[in-house]
Amino acid sequence: MSIGAGGIRPCSLAFGADQFDNPNNPNNGRILQSFFNWYYATVGVSVLISVTVIVYIQTQFGWVIGFAVPTGLMFLATIFFLLGSTIFIKIKENKSLFTNFVQVIVVAWKNKHLALPPVDSNGWYHHDKGSRITFPTHKLRFLNKACIIRNPEKDLDTNPWNLCTIQQVEEFKSLLKVLPIWSTGIMIAVTLSQHAFPVLQANTMDRHLIKGHNFQIPASSYSAFGVITLTLWLALYDRVLVPWISRVTRKPRGLSFKQRMGLGLLLSCAAQAVAALVERERRSRALKQGLADHPLSQVDMSSTWLVPQHCLTGLAEAFNAIGQIEFYYSQFPKSMASIGVALFSLGMGFGNLVGSLIVEIVDHASSRKGKVSWVSNNLNIGHYDYYYWVLCLLSIGNFLYFILCAWAYGSDEDNRIIWEEAEKKGEIVML
Repeated sequence: MSIGAGGIRPCSLAFGADQFDNPNNPNNGRILQSFFNWYYATVGVSVLISVTVIVYIQTQFGWVIGFAVPTGLMFLATIFFLLGSTIFIKIKENKSLFTNFVQVIVVAWKNKHLALPPVDSNGWYHHDKGSRITFPTHKLRFLNKACIIRNPEKDLDTNPWNLCTIQQVEEFKSLLKVLPIWSTGIMIAVTLSQHAFPVLQANTMDRHLIKGHNFQIPASSYSAFGVITLTLWLALYDRVLVPWISRVTRKPRGLSFKQRMGLGLLLSCAAQAVAALVERERRSRALKQGLADHPLSQVDMSSTWLVPQHCLTGLAEAFNAIGQIEFYYSQFPKSMASIGVALFSLGMGFGNLVGSLIVEIVDHASSRKGKVSWVSNNLNIGHYDYYYWVLCLLSIGNFLYFILCAWAYGSDEDNRIIWEEAEKKGEIVML
């Protein structure tokens, strides 16, 4: 499943964007934003179906049928993809991205003793014929040594392990420059990966939809409220708010990439704070009702208390995730589109690992000297509210770190335009 997801997630979004991306269209940025919004909204609908319909099938008819249904759906998706393959816009790759990056590092190291030419010195840097990019940027200048022409009569006939193009150097720079901002997405991924604990909380609360009726909302289905919020917000933002905000900000996308990412990080802080307050109330009621040693007994408290934290998490994801994806897509040349999208998935993967590490650290630190762990299996004697406060404080620190990274990065305007001329030759790289 991991190998399959690793192939689909980074590529499907970039591949879909290729079907709509037309730099010559003055509304291209707005069109791509709509595509990203609706793509993520579609993913939200899919997750909503999985945490409601599929979960219901699993609980009512067993795990065999529960796994068979999504297997059948994936098979149908494969068939539909193959049927439509003849009408897709497909860009062929012809060189390796990793090889290019290694070449830049190796050649820059070989030329470390060379002095950089004067600023904007014509003819000192190697570039592709027909490219309008004839000078490398001044950021990360030490990498510019990889494309310095030492001997015009000999260097241009050597292999790329001795001389790189400006295009290669700038592609590598574009990846290095976004890494600090990318790292700010790890912490929000930690908060988005908190699926297990809200399920444990919901199991101890009154999950009846209507009092007096037997039907109870499955504990694992409460994340649907976050997905519903995400989906509805994306539709509202794309169709209603962006046209209005764009008139104020004079930007076709409404808010900038970094503004949306920052709002998402702030909302994730609020979501963890609300989760901590709700858990404190739930635990207090459980202790008052004498349920300290009965963790599986239901507390006289409606599980609807969990809805606000899920809604805030959904809003945080809607702002930050889409902002990240658009930001990466805009800062890389078209040849690196799938790499940009892959960074988001990679950040989510790191977030899950860091989340597990935080739980281990909290468990170890809070259970010293025979004390009850904050993340004990018994929620009523543990302190999951303290754990949520830890995540809230870490999220606040991450938001401040994001502000620093965003300031250091500079403008987040769409940089893909400067690459279009350089890529007229159809030079596309592969991962």
